Order: sequence, then C-alpha cells, then structure tokens
Amino acid sequence: MAILILLGALTAAASAASAAPAAPVVDPGGLVRWSGPGTERCAMEGESWAPLGDTCWYPIDLLRDPGRVTVVRTAGGRRHEAAVRIAAYPYPEQRLTIEDESKVDLSAEDLARVRRENREIGKLWSRRTPRRFTLPLGPPLADLPEAGRFGARRVFNDRPSSPHSGADYSAAAGTPVLAVAPGTVVLADEHFFAGKSVFLDHGDGLITMYFHLSSIAVEEGQEVEAGRTIGRVGATGRATGPHLHFGVRWRGARVDPGALLGRAERVAAVGE
Repeated sequence: MAILILLGALTAAASAASAAPAAPVVDPGGLVRWSGPGTERCAMEGESWAPLGDTCWYPIDLLRDPGRVTVVRTAGGRRHEAAVRIAAYPYPEQRLTIEDESKVDLSAEDLARVRRENREIGKLWSRRTPRRFTLPLGPPLADLPEAGRFGARRVFNDRPSSPHSGADYSAAAGTPVLAVAPGTVVLADEHFFAGKSVFLDHGDGLITMYFHLSSIAVEEGQEVEAGRTIGRVGATGRATGPHLHFGVRWRGARVDPGALLGRAERVAAVGE
C-alpha cells in the first residue's frame, strides 16, 4: 500500500509539473507584459515602479544575454513572481555604404567628440521623473510607414559597428517630426552620428529620441505636448539619406519602438 501511495504522489507531482505554464519567451529589445486585477507595484532586478492601470511592463535591453529573468507583480499586498526566458539575439546583419569615410574611420578629434557626446547622453538613462504617458505612444510621423532595421548588426563600409537600437522610418526631407507623448526636452543639439537630434523625457524612465533632423523646433527645458512638431526629417549626421531614426530607452533599456507604438511582435505576456 505504501508503494502505491508513493507512486500516486509521484504521478500527481509529474502531472502538476507538466501542467505548469511554460515561461514566456521575449526577444532582446522587447517588452514583457503582466496584467492582473489590483496590480499595485512592478519590479525587476532591484528596481520597482507603478503599473499602467492593472498592467506591469518590463523592458528588456537589446544587448541582454539569453537566459532567464524574474519579474515581480504585487497585487492585494501579495508578491507574485514569474520567470521569463530571454531568447538569443534574432536580428540580421545590415551592410551600409557611407560616402563620407570620415564618418566611419574617425579622426582622434572626432573620436573624442563622440565620447564626450556619449557621456552627456548617457546621463539621461538614469532619469526618473513622474510618468506623463500612456501606451500605446502616438506616432512620430503623421503618416507613419513601416519601420525597419531595429536590432540590425550594422556594418559600415565593411567595418562592424554597434547594433541599430532604433527604428528607421522613410520620409521626405522636411516632413514634420512629432512628439509621441507629453514630455520635457532634455537635450536638443547636433551630434556626430545622430546629427541634429532631440531627446524627450516622458517620465517613468522613458526617453524618446529623434535623429538626423534637418532642423530642430524646440529648446532644452521646453515642455511639449503629444503631437507637437519638434523638428523636421533630414539626413544630418551619419545617414545614407533622409529618414527619421526614432529610438526609445525605458528605464535604461534599449527597446524596439514598435512595441510601444502598439505592435505586438516584441511583446511577451505572463499568464496568457
């Protein structure tokens, strides 16, 4: 009888394990969504924040190594945890030719400038101001085409470069570029690679950026509403032609902008 009881317990345990939901899988550069009634707080890897309604959103950085991460949702005073699996890097290689070789093979002076600009820009990722946005974000162009190249492992003139951490939108030079949510202009300047560019802080660690502009229509410190023209499409900086590079950092993570604009390809859900 004892053996039968033991076998029954083992069978029940095996059945329970097989019935347990598999960990959701998310691409690097994607988002994890966890919804539930009464959600009070969200947390991941030591950082905690308020949900959007009853939903927790967890950004996964583009360069995050494959593996597992634990996400936390607090509801009704109880802490709930879930495991999420981060997939291997899925993005293809993109080979580009830049006619201006000085934008690829940098002089010592230009390299020093890039490093100085990167230090200035890097200070933005740790900003944590009150949230001023909802999801999905608004479009950065009134007539928004399909985006491309997020995550592409770029090769300029046969020289490997950093992966493409934004989305490129084809548009004619001079097309108005729009703020995707209310925010504060935290940087508006001309940079070596990004050209004329604008960075907006929307709170909750969300920074959006708009590169290669032909002109800038806002100033640092200025408050803007969603849909306001902040500049116009151009080809300044390191660019092969007129287009808008639209990038997003959320709590420091490089995220596919399409996921915040309402596209589901890079969104994994817990419990669904």
